[in-house]
Amino acid sequence: MRFFIAGIMQGSLIPAELHAQNYRDQIKQLLLATFDNAEVYDPLANHNQSIDYDDDTGKNTFFNHNQMCREVDCLVAFAPTASMGTAIEMWESFRSGKIVITISPMVHNWVVKFCSHLIVESVEQFEQALSDGTIKKLIDNHTHSIDPRVQ
Repeated sequence: MRFFIAGIMQGSLIPAELHAQNYRDQIKQLLLATFDNAEVYDPLANHNQSIDYDDDTGKNTFFNHNQMCREVDCLVAFAPTASMGTAIEMWESFRSGKIVITISPMVHNWVVKFCSHLIVESVEQFEQALSDGTIKKLIDNHTHSIDPRVQ
């Protein structure tokens, strides 16, 4: 089972800074502890200096990650606030028939609402959904069908 951790990095920050990224390791560890065959890709882990990339390197990384979002089995998005990059990654996975699980309090945001198969409001709720079998059931029952309105 291949997972991609999408989530806020720079968000709406004007300076070349990142939001706290500690959620990434939490999500990764929870997935690895729950799924024996999990392969978890964290885009920041291999690109922790990406905010300083030149344009060509940044563009290649951006488009490569978008391609990965179309190929993984499940995307877990962490969006405590709006994030354009996370929204694009969610869209790429969703329109490719992949499972999108979103950790966000923004339950009325259309990207969160319409491009997610499951929305939980916190990492703690995500952990609960893993431990009570909600996420496993979602994965087991997922049909990979693509809504014709997104094609």
